[in-house]
Amino acid sequence: MPSGPRFAGQAVDRNDRPHVNIPAAGAGHAVVAGGGVIGTWHALELLRAGFVVDHLEAEAEPAGASVRNFGLVWVSGRRSGPELDAALRSRRRWEEIGDEVPGVGFRPQGSLTVAVGDHERSVMEAFARHPAAAARAISLLEPDEARRCNPAVRGEVSAALWCPHDATVEPRRLLPALRDHLAERHPRRYRFHRRRSVVGTERAALVDAAGTRWGADLAVVAPGAVYDRLRNTSGVAGALRRVRLQMLETGPLDGPALTTALADADTLRYYPAYETAPLERLGPQDPVAAEHHLQLLLVQRPDGGLTIGDTHAYDEPFDFAVTEDPMTELLGRTQRIFGIARPPVRRRWEGVYAQCSDQAVCLRAEIDERVWLVTGPGGRGMTCAPAIAADTLRAVGIEAAA
Repeated sequence: MPSGPRFAGQAVDRNDRPHVNIPAAGAGHAVVAGGGVIGTWHALELLRAGFVVDHLEAEAEPAGASVRNFGLVWVSGRRSGPELDAALRSRRRWEEIGDEVPGVGFRPQGSLTVAVGDHERSVMEAFARHPAAAARAISLLEPDEARRCNPAVRGEVSAALWCPHDATVEPRRLLPALRDHLAERHPRRYRFHRRRSVVGTERAALVDAAGTRWGADLAVVAPGAVYDRLRNTSGVAGALRRVRLQMLETGPLDGPALTTALADADTLRYYPAYETAPLERLGPQDPVAAEHHLQLLLVQRPDGGLTIGDTHAYDEPFDFAVTEDPMTELLGRTQRIFGIARPPVRRRWEGVYAQCSDQAVCLRAEIDERVWLVTGPGGRGMTCAPAIAADTLRAVGIEAAA
């Protein structure tokens, strides 16, 4: 085992990296641990590169952050530089796979970030004039234009930022849809194994809780928020933190269907794309919103119900309870934008994801010889998973399929 984890990008030059003897495409065997969106996209890209893939999942079905989110492919909020590049590359791959696998539920519907007062409008006006907006194809819409863009917005709106690059997938459907697609397309090269919790690593191998050794030419561990359950991850755990969120789902909306995803002006405080905007004009956050690091994001599901969120808690240990005050605040904001009574709540939940403590898109480190840990994308996991997987292949010297 290496003396410590080797982070992708540490080598001075790709040609100077230690030889890891990855076979040529079409001749290799890979094992991927983690059935969430990051692990599943690694399996997909390795199959495209010609590998035989054993795909391990600790539970009977993934139930972590990958299925507890909005399903947003959220280009608009991404930080300029590598993060925005990863988001744009991923957006293209999501559209490609959406065409191949209808069960993914890809919808290129764009997003509206709604201002409900003059101070919020002034911040959006200033941002819309900045080159950062042009880089994301973001433009400012007047109230009537916003309502034409999304007829469900019938309440308070003084302006809106429109981003056509944003899209939506179905988080509770896409993982089984992708696995079924992979198994059908590669029946001899893709195997999905449930209830295989990885507890250790060896040279080019993973060991599960039953003692089974999964040897391969390359192993990828995508553990999500449980990154520190492996014995040899202590060297990277300090670069990560966990974040807890709270969300809810309503019954079907009575009125016009949403033609875009929706966000409110508090997302400007949260997403790094808006760092160039005069955010001080927003003034202080509402006390409940400030306490829970709250922003409104909203997506309509195919059955007409709304997924609404979310909150952020950064200090462990996390509370086990779903808190009512921020949920009430989010529902009030939703009703204010729609201008009608909101549908009844039918489900609430919490989720926990792993986030890099710096500005990296994810953490990618070789924790044993030919064993790579990939985690920590934070709230950008659904958005950037395709690019994260493709970049792992490049980091280990595999040429991805065209």
